[in-house]
Amino acid sequence: MAGHADDEVVVAHADSHATVGDAIILTREAREERDEELLASNATRGIGAGHRAAEEDPDPYRTCFERDRDRILHDSSFRRLAGKTQVFVFPGDHQRNRMTHALEVAQVARSVAQSLSLNVPLVEAMAIGHDCGHGPGGHASEDALSPFLEEGFDHAPWGADVTLRPLNLCTETLDGIRNHSWSLPAPQTPEGEVVSWADRIAYVCHDFEDAVASGIVTPDMLPDIVAERCGADRSSQLGTFVRAMVTATMRTGKIGMMPDIAEALAAFRKFNYENIYLRPASTKQADAVISLLRALVEHYADRPHVIPDATARAVLGDDIPINLVEAGSTEALRAAVAYVAGMTDRFACERGLTELNWDPTRLPTAV
Repeated sequence: MAGHADDEVVVAHADSHATVGDAIILTREAREERDEELLASNATRGIGAGHRAAEEDPDPYRTCFERDRDRILHDSSFRRLAGKTQVFVFPGDHQRNRMTHALEVAQVARSVAQSLSLNVPLVEAMAIGHDCGHGPGGHASEDALSPFLEEGFDHAPWGADVTLRPLNLCTETLDGIRNHSWSLPAPQTPEGEVVSWADRIAYVCHDFEDAVASGIVTPDMLPDIVAERCGADRSSQLGTFVRAMVTATMRTGKIGMMPDIAEALAAFRKFNYENIYLRPASTKQADAVISLLRALVEHYADRPHVIPDATARAVLGDDIPINLVEAGSTEALRAAVAYVAGMTDRFACERGLTELNWDPTRLPTAV
């Protein structure tokens, strides 16, 4: 159907009747002025097209950080997160993958940022992009790919500096993605700090829920400090952690969490590591992932010409076409790492089976 037209407009339904009433169309400039009035004094402002590596014209309606968020949402690296491990390789219908994790991080971060009058679109852009640099098979991919790079492989800076580089994102967005892990330098914006907390809050809560659903742990195994201070279900836990962040930040001005609840979060994370992430089945799964990914990198480094040119350019730059890269060279290894890191779990396993004659019994199982 082409819709329903009158003399002025085409509408979707034959009986469409909704109108916006007495509305003011907010241009980007008007919204930037409103942000100046409504945002916290140290919140990050988005002005014009934003601070980007390559200058570009601003959008007439969207702020620069909304454009960043939209670019990430439409990028293939974000779509591929749906096929990448959060905790379980080949997750079932009700288990999280990297994409659902990123969306839950965005929800937690938005709840905190909105309450604190921070820049919500910037928080959302950082949150949905924070794991775009992850390889297949979860964090084991970092152990698998690190030996091939002089600087090692860390999904956070790799995501900002390689995976998302073609999108020409704002420096503030990239900073929040690059430094969201607690082991890295602190982000330069309060929004980035919020995303760092939201990431930890989200994965601790939903990984436990998935593990319970899979029969790996039981609800009554939850440490008393967590159950008593934060509740035994995900909704209660998330609400407690978000409120503890808002309360602490309002009292101190620093992005953080009330000490008693932060202690419970740390205990929760420790429990997950001991009972979920580092259990024997997870260790065996990680070993299989590492063996497969390293074999794939070595395979493609010896055959760099089969690596997609766009993938190679993201890591090597536009001045080094992949067809001129020598097999086995440092450039070939970097391009191979970029190609393998971008694979979904299933595609990596399929490549192993078809190109390496990989023994399917060595492939990681769903749990």
